[in-house]
Amino acid sequence: MKQSAIQIQDKDVFQNIFIDHWDQFKEEHPTYDKPQYEEPVQKMLGCGKESNGYSEYICINCGQDLRRIGFSCKSCFCLSCAKKYVDDFVSQVSSMLHPGMVYRHIILTIPEQLREVFYNNRHDDNLLSEFMRCGYECLEEVVSRVKRLSLKIGIIVVVHQSTSAKREYQDP
Repeated sequence: MKQSAIQIQDKDVFQNIFIDHWDQFKEEHPTYDKPQYEEPVQKMLGCGKESNGYSEYICINCGQDLRRIGFSCKSCFCLSCAKKYVDDFVSQVSSMLHPGMVYRHIILTIPEQLREVFYNNRHDDNLLSEFMRCGYECLEEVVSRVKRLSLKIGIIVVVHQSTSAKREYQDP
């Protein structure tokens, strides 16, 4: 699937953030200086680069026009490759749900004022459980108000924890 110019630009920005700050981040947070974090980051940084393998195509008419297309990393950490994981997950879940129902993908974010609290307590399962429960109750209330009916909704909640607290980076 061909990516739009905006998707390519977003991916480049994401990669550049890691190129510029990943080593410094690991120094400040040694818990993340482990292969389980390093491997997906390095895969993401090499995504689409010829140095990580490529397919070569040549024009069958003139034999002159040669194109090399870098392989994708297939990492769930990569912005462009992760979309396939999400689409596959949604497709798999949708096939098990009720046909004819309308399903929506909604992302709830943590307000900036609470991000540090959640980061500092990221291993507290009770905090995350309560957060997910509150998200469910909020969505149920919004849907009920919009429909002007008391409704029970179904929900699949996936927690995507941020791996870093908000930090300010200053140029030297």
